[in-house]
Amino acid sequence: MDGFEKDTSVIVLAATNRPDILDPALLRPGRFDRQVVVGLPSLEERKDILLVHMRGKPIAEDVDALELAHLTPGFSGADLKNLVNEAALLAARDGEKKIRKDHFLKALDKIVLGLERPALKLSPEEKRAVAYHEAGHAVVGEVLPHADKTEKVSIVPRGMALGARWSKPEERVLVSREHLMDELSVLMAGRVAEELFTGTVTTGAQDDFKRATQLAKRMVLDWGMGEHFRNIAWGSDSGPIFLGEEIAKKKDHSEETARLIDQDIRKILDEAYARAREVLLAHAEAMHRLAEELLREETIPGERVRAILRETQAVQRAEEG
Repeated sequence: MDGFEKDTSVIVLAATNRPDILDPALLRPGRFDRQVVVGLPSLEERKDILLVHMRGKPIAEDVDALELAHLTPGFSGADLKNLVNEAALLAARDGEKKIRKDHFLKALDKIVLGLERPALKLSPEEKRAVAYHEAGHAVVGEVLPHADKTEKVSIVPRGMALGARWSKPEERVLVSREHLMDELSVLMAGRVAEELFTGTVTTGAQDDFKRATQLAKRMVLDWGMGEHFRNIAWGSDSGPIFLGEEIAKKKDHSEETARLIDQDIRKILDEAYARAREVLLAHAEAMHRLAEELLREETIPGERVRAILRETQAVQRAEEG
């Protein structure tokens, strides 16, 4: 940035997705004086971005950009462009002249859940375990009041997963502890369902446990939601290693503090596990019906999950009365 005359007008623009590791020298006055944070688009912004990328494409009348925007919280502009392009490719493969709503929904499944793996054949026992695992996620997600509600449940292998429960997150700026605890219970529900309804446990909960542990760590280390440390943030060390920065990072707390942090993380995870178990025991009939329907249909919408819960709860109330 040296070598320019005093009367030369030069504007330097730069972008990064890791502002936390920028050299402070770059941010001194006279260097990059303005910092503009570009966040993920809101609902209305997603609708407008979709309309831009749909322009010039043969879109069918049943496609509603606002409805698609509701289905894509957390998507960036590039993700939305990819969604439109994937839908166009699916329409072309089907020999259709227009891109219909179902093309967009299939493209969304592909992006969120991954490609289907029809060549992967599961044994009846494995398929049953996957069905109860995903049913557990869905039932706990519907029963707990602060959890994101189920959009779709599937036992079709996609990507690295043997099944999936897809929820549609609400638009949130601040996230409450109640929501985080309910989401942890949803993550734990797959393993709980295996234990309660199949009599064994499998390796299918590996990713659930990783995500739950990372979330519980952030609750304790970053957000002060632990029992022992409510007003202090130690900072989690779960981020990516960049130029050896994390390797050289020194701990800023004692071994005793580390032990208490571990206790808080364990207590949060155990509480979420116990809550998931309580919910699934109370809705065992819904679990059996949902798992059987998954084994027959392989994929069912969230509305069907809610209908099964309503039906079983009505029968239970009638029997108790």
